[in-house]
Amino acid sequence: MPVGDPLQTLARFYNLQTVYRDGFAQLRAAPVEAVLAVLKSLDAPISSYDDVADALRQRRQELWQRPVEPVLIVWERAPLHFKLRMPVHLAEVKRKYQIALETGATVEGECGDGQRVYTREVEGIQYVARTFTIPPLPLGYHRLELRLGDSIVESFVISAPAQAYGSSSKKSWGVFCPLYALNSDRSWGAGDYTDLAAFADFVGGLQGTAVATLPMLASFLDEPFNPSPYAPVSRLFWNEFYLDVERIPELEQCASAQALVDSPAFRRELSEVQGESVVDYRRCMALKRQIIEKLLSCLQSKDSRRRRSFKRYATTHATARDYAAFRAVVERYRTVWFQWPDSARAGTLSPGDYDEQAYQYHLYVQWQCEEQNRWLRNSAKKCGVFLYLDFPLGVNRDSYDVWRERNLFALNASGGAPPDALFLKGQNWGFPPLNPDAMRRQHYRYYIDCLRHHMNVAGMLRIDHIMGLHRAFWVPAGFSAAEGLYVHHPGDEYYAILSLESHRHQVQIVGENLGTVPVYVNEAMARRNIFGMHVGIFGVNPSGERALENAAADTVASLNTHDTTPFMGFWTGADIEDRFQLGLLTEPQAEQEQQFRAAQRQALVEFLEKRGFLPKANGTPDAVLKGWLEFLAQNEEAFLLINLEDLWLEPAPQNTPGTWQERPNWQRKARLSLDAIRQSDSILQLLQTISDIRRRLG
Repeated sequence: MPVGDPLQTLARFYNLQTVYRDGFAQLRAAPVEAVLAVLKSLDAPISSYDDVADALRQRRQELWQRPVEPVLIVWERAPLHFKLRMPVHLAEVKRKYQIALETGATVEGECGDGQRVYTREVEGIQYVARTFTIPPLPLGYHRLELRLGDSIVESFVISAPAQAYGSSSKKSWGVFCPLYALNSDRSWGAGDYTDLAAFADFVGGLQGTAVATLPMLASFLDEPFNPSPYAPVSRLFWNEFYLDVERIPELEQCASAQALVDSPAFRRELSEVQGESVVDYRRCMALKRQIIEKLLSCLQSKDSRRRRSFKRYATTHATARDYAAFRAVVERYRTVWFQWPDSARAGTLSPGDYDEQAYQYHLYVQWQCEEQNRWLRNSAKKCGVFLYLDFPLGVNRDSYDVWRERNLFALNASGGAPPDALFLKGQNWGFPPLNPDAMRRQHYRYYIDCLRHHMNVAGMLRIDHIMGLHRAFWVPAGFSAAEGLYVHHPGDEYYAILSLESHRHQVQIVGENLGTVPVYVNEAMARRNIFGMHVGIFGVNPSGERALENAAADTVASLNTHDTTPFMGFWTGADIEDRFQLGLLTEPQAEQEQQFRAAQRQALVEFLEKRGFLPKANGTPDAVLKGWLEFLAQNEEAFLLINLEDLWLEPAPQNTPGTWQERPNWQRKARLSLDAIRQSDSILQLLQTISDIRRRLG
């Protein structure tokens, strides 16, 4: 688009960035048709380029007719400063305010004359903008009501601490493993909440302070089917797949469930799923559901304290009832909500739309998930360990959240990322992005509820793709990821919510800031006391003198992530070979990368030897791993996170980004069971060495 093009101006008025630098630092400009498609998804009154001039006029008028922003922020109990736009004939009327505090109390006053900023004529009407100040407010979410003559305008006020909650995370350390991958002699084919508690006990016994895992959110495990932890059915509900069925209290009194568990056919099938090297989600969930349904039937068969407790849960959790109905309708039609009958698709459900027992089942498992998560959190806390959880960027397009909150999502676009060195054609993640204006109009209720759901359990929370709080890359339907563009969000409003909620729940916030991240994102994270991430394999320089850099202060330092190759895959170059097999690299490119990797290996050995982290002439993989972890452990200002599978030199990643059927993503079990890990001298010695280093620093 040429400079001065009205479409460019309209895009700016909707906070679009149509020209940007990709992962190669090359300038890209989104096609005009893609810009028009995104504007339409943002509810701009536009269908073709011919509508641009009229849409621009309407948008300009809309912004000036908005007397005050729908959301206002005040930091650290400072006075509230805000801008008020009004027609000049209202400029001299008295401006009274009333603030409904979160506590239920009210604060009233008069704004005074304010300070004039500028005047402007829009569609024949003269407007004036003035700034006003209101005395400090307590921390919390409040509602501001302004009376301008006979008119009343409102805004949502977030009064937040200037920085997110800060704990003693520095000098601490933890261990990461996906929960599905954890397995023990007692678990039913995949890890569960009891396994995670045992993992926390193991780490706590070595003076570690955290266990980290992937999202444990609800997912589709039948029809539809998608086990990815980053495509959840909801960010508001847990995944019943992780329930420990044998911990559910009803089992002790339910003879029919006990008989089924003890039956030869059930034990045989359970033994089969336990023996598989990958998680069979369908079979594992089907086995658990058989028992859970019998437990529910036993609970409902007679009056008891437990039955009354379940009834109270159902009565007091309206959203859980709505979610359970949604899942029950999915089970009836066995298809996505886009294909349901009209009324159900539109969001109106009645008992005739679903089977009552399926509805009760989904209520029951959420009740049990809440109970087992509380037990898990408290059990870990007794071991001196907190849970480091992951807050995914989006949700499944077919999810409960999108169905119920569809006005918040842009259904004709997908989140993604522009081209970079790993994804030459860019990425399309498939889930619908959030509409910034709709989020503000809703006063971020959905986002706050999702955060609280996680913070009720977590002690540390990783925000996936934290750059998305500032700007999100949209790929409109029908376009490639290389033709997408950025939609900017009011980042400070998200940070204010994160800060306030983190203090209320005493949760340290971590932002995933890997890849091509604008400088202002990292500056905002530092300003708000949000930890960044340092991933070792991304920073190995092929020079022995400076092969590794110290992890920056206030970061989570690790060798890798769930989306990268583990240490052994890096060491052998297996990740390069895998990218070649997937067609992401040509043969000459793969050879060049293998040569570069060989130089990295040599530099790493020289660097660790020179600094005493690696014995001379002992560049074996296990010795290099130990030396590298010890080097990271010396970084006292960072939180150290160790990938459990690195400790036995696992070469295969848990996820290969950009693949679905091609690789067994989100399925591979840890090669060693929890029982074997506890008995491994080499694992215990390495973790004890790390613990000793961190303890000396503290």
